[in-house]
Amino acid sequence: MRWDRLFDDLESQLDRERLEETRSLAIESERARIGRLGLRERIAAMSGADDGAIRLDLVDATSMQLRPTAFGRDWIGGVPAGRPGAQCVVPVAAIAAVSASRRQVEESLASQTALGGLIERIGLAFALRDLGRRRAGVEVRTLDGSVHGTIDRVAADHLDLALHEPGVPRREREVRGYRLVPFERITVVLAADAT
Repeated sequence: MRWDRLFDDLESQLDRERLEETRSLAIESERARIGRLGLRERIAAMSGADDGAIRLDLVDATSMQLRPTAFGRDWIGGVPAGRPGAQCVVPVAAIAAVSASRRQVEESLASQTALGGLIERIGLAFALRDLGRRRAGVEVRTLDGSVHGTIDRVAADHLDLALHEPGVPRREREVRGYRLVPFERITVVLAADAT
């Protein structure tokens, strides 16, 4: 009889230890999973919550409301709030913070599949070259201010912008100068119509 109680106690203690070990492993596994999440992946997951709009605080002390539509390797593309027909590209490095609701934070931490497809491997330079090929008039916001023009060419770490008035097509007689803009200074590139 006494042996039965001893064995029952030992079995109960072993079960508790196994449960505690399983729980500890699950907690550590979750910490490791969250530790691998990048800001871009979390923003992608957030865009499924609420109305899909994300508020980005940028490194130039401005903020913008964005409905993300594309996630490249180092940039996020989307539709800025209050600018119907406009598209924008935001370098991930230009994001100072993301203002989020509780639901968006929970969505961003939920178990998720990795972003997939070709677009996630496309870098900022490729996205900007596409805007240049389309000859779209763009507003380039940088840490130093904002300029308007057309992207003439995109190099490895900067773009050439032909400066002209908004709404005016790029014609040599309309160009009032050129600006070479390093990618690291860009906070947002807005295109009125990127189609």
